[in-house]
Amino acid sequence: MLDSQSVKTTESGGPRGYDAGKKVKGRKRQVMVDTDGRGLILEPQPADVQDRDGACVVLRLSRRAFPFIATAFADSGYTGEAPAQATSIRIEIVRKPPDQVGFAVHPRRWVVERFFAWISRNRRLWKDPEATLTSARAFLYAASVMLLVRRMGRCS
Repeated sequence: MLDSQSVKTTESGGPRGYDAGKKVKGRKRQVMVDTDGRGLILEPQPADVQDRDGACVVLRLSRRAFPFIATAFADSGYTGEAPAQATSIRIEIVRKPPDQVGFAVHPRRWVVERFFAWISRNRRLWKDPEATLTSARAFLYAASVMLLVRRMGRCS
């Protein structure tokens, strides 16, 4: 699953932009998770990067570490030629039913939204206070590792 989350940044500096759709000045977290909600690729970018453009970076990064991925599910923000042509991964757009009114949970998409909720429980990640994208990426992966360790602790 592919999705993005826009978060505000603090005054620490670093690259940031303005996401006009969410009305947020800060960074965007482009995320690829597996079907259980484990973070595979976590990539912070300035918030003014469109989803379809940021997806190309995430898809290319995923080919190195996870060459076996064949299909990725995404919302309609990832439509277009750029994500479809970025790699050999097939992008399947999950659309809402035409008769839907109001909020409803969509199949496959709730997994990535749940991942965003899980990592946002970390105090350091509700905003992005990092001065560099490298340190922001490191803290995203640290939060993802903490989720995995908690899961493993519950199993044993």
